[in-house]
Amino acid sequence: MNMPLRAGWGLLLVAGTGLNACARSPAPATDATATPATAQAQAVSVVASHVVVHKDPMCGCCGLWVDHLRKAGFEVDVRNEANLDPLKEKLGIPAGKGSCHTAEVGGYVIEGHVPAEDIRRLLAERPAARGLTVPGMPAGSPGMEVPGGHVQAYAVEIIARDGSTRPFAVHGESPP
Repeated sequence: MNMPLRAGWGLLLVAGTGLNACARSPAPATDATATPATAQAQAVSVVASHVVVHKDPMCGCCGLWVDHLRKAGFEVDVRNEANLDPLKEKLGIPAGKGSCHTAEVGGYVIEGHVPAEDIRRLLAERPAARGLTVPGMPAGSPGMEVPGGHVQAYAVEIIARDGSTRPFAVHGESPP
């Protein structure tokens, strides 16, 4: 799916991520077929792979989710904060859809134990949305792994601009 170029540079100015992407130059072109659009896409890729995670300093599962993201190739900046409620409100996390950590990536909010592959899909598709959420802390989701590897069925929900949610992906299996 081709994305309009006009959306690309806006990603470089993502507020509140702590990333000064404007100071980074796009990777230089290495062949004669490279275009300004290629350089722009490379710059957007740098921003989109940088995740800022806001979490309680005492939360172990949040640290495991950060490890999951790093193993998936994301660059992660962790910000330990004792009270995430004001941030969740500012970023528009709907009531009842919260979890133990909140992240920001590529202009989107990521709430809870969202798998890295769903974040990559969000960044590739670029829907008009606030972001993704996995409400609660489902057993077997990234950072909430359990012995034996069982994954409780759970949905990753997309948060629309109006705050409504709908399924984005489903993971795990229903109990027998």
